[in-house]
Amino acid sequence: MRDAYHEELDSIGDGLVEMARLVGSAIGRATTAILDSDLKLAESVIEADQKVDDLQHELEARAIALLARQQPVATDLRIVVTSLRMSADLERSGDLAQHVAKVTRLRYPERAVPQDLHATILEMGQLAQRLMAKAAEVIVTKDVDLALQLEQDDDAMDLLHRTLFQHLMDERWKHGIETAVDVTLLGRYYERYADHAVAVAKRVVYLVTGEHADELQADVQPEVQAVSGVDGA
Repeated sequence: MRDAYHEELDSIGDGLVEMARLVGSAIGRATTAILDSDLKLAESVIEADQKVDDLQHELEARAIALLARQQPVATDLRIVVTSLRMSADLERSGDLAQHVAKVTRLRYPERAVPQDLHATILEMGQLAQRLMAKAAEVIVTKDVDLALQLEQDDDAMDLLHRTLFQHLMDERWKHGIETAVDVTLLGRYYERYADHAVAVAKRVVYLVTGEHADELQADVQPEVQAVSGVDGA
């Protein structure tokens, strides 16, 4: 009976990894679609989001059934509750990839992204995909150190997001209001996508340690400062 119970717990983790894989692929394909004005690819991203939604519903049903039947405690309870929250983050990530694809569809056959911003949007898309791949790895490995690294990795996305705004605020901007709105939205979609990847990793930290990532980092910081003080003496 307990073997079946732990198999159900494992299946929830497997479902989360599958969701992360799907939304990672979605943001990569959505980025290609927006830069190439590829309507067919954009439509495929939009349609594929239903599979992510279905997976989330399945995970929620499994988790609620486990709570009702097994009444898990301690670490097992953290696994179930945290998994529910991670599935919500991953589902939202899929929605954000879909939003990028919908901008492609809205502006087709025109390109939503001006040529001088292609490199920045491409880099944001690639970084988003890498962050989600790392989040998936964290789910599998339960590696707390790797999970904590994601927040530092996200700093690069914040920098790219600011770069977009610098372009928009430049007096030499010549692409009009409609394009400015599109670029603003795209920047927000990628920035929020990255935030959800970081949130997934932080939830794994809580699952493993019972502490929230911010609390854990606060505990570590004084130790680092103490060591630095000894070294400098």
